[in-house]
Formats: sequence, C-alpha cells, structure tokens
Amino acid sequence: MQLHNLDHMTIRCRPDDMAAMHEFYGNVLGLKPGRRPDFDFPGIWFYLGDSPVVHIAARLESLPESKGTYDHVSFKASGIVETRARLDAMGVAYGEAPVPGFPLHQIFLTDPTGAKVELTFDLPA
Repeated sequence: MQLHNLDHMTIRCRPDDMAAMHEFYGNVLGLKPGRRPDFDFPGIWFYLGDSPVVHIAARLESLPESKGTYDHVSFKASGIVETRARLDAMGVAYGEAPVPGFPLHQIFLTDPTGAKVELTFDLPA
C-alpha cells in the first residue's frame, strides 16, 4: 500500500448545527459547498477546488463532551494580513502562534462543534 494524500475529514454535528457549520466552513474559511451523495441524513460537502475536503454529517443528537485524542486539522493558507482582517471584520475569535525554528505562522480557529482548525502560513525568509 502507498498513501498519496489526506483525502477529507468528516465532522459530525447535530441537525441544528448545520447553519453554523455552513457559516464557518463556507463563509469564514471560504470553502465551497458542492455535490454530495444522497445519504439518508443531512449534511454538506465543502470543496477546496475540485476536492470535497470537509464532510459535515448531521448524525448526532448531542455533541460529545470529549473530543478524544484528536487535536486539530490544518489547512495551508496564504494572505495572513488579509486573513486577520477578514476574521476581525467577521468577529471571529482566533489565536496565533509562530512555529519555533520554521518560517511558518499559525492561526487557530474553533468551529461551531468545538473542533480546532489551523491555518498555516509561510513567512518570508
């Protein structure tokens, strides 16, 4: 077996969370909702280009108390100044951290279900 890349992530939520999830992944992060199989539960597939990278599955009655050992998912991003301005204008809370010893900077967000999302930016050398 040879792995090639990470294909997608699936986030389960409650049906009542769908609008907030659409706002976060669609409007805040700028992913595009798109074609999704006709599953027997509500959901949204968000695309990055031609790839459905975030699958939202409204299959929970309540959100779990624990996220287990999962910590976060990261998207490579560009335009850190514009990103900060966009998040500030939208009133979205975020944290930041430089990566010690690497020319990278991280912005951390939390989605409506409590999942942490990282945006990783290359910094000029």
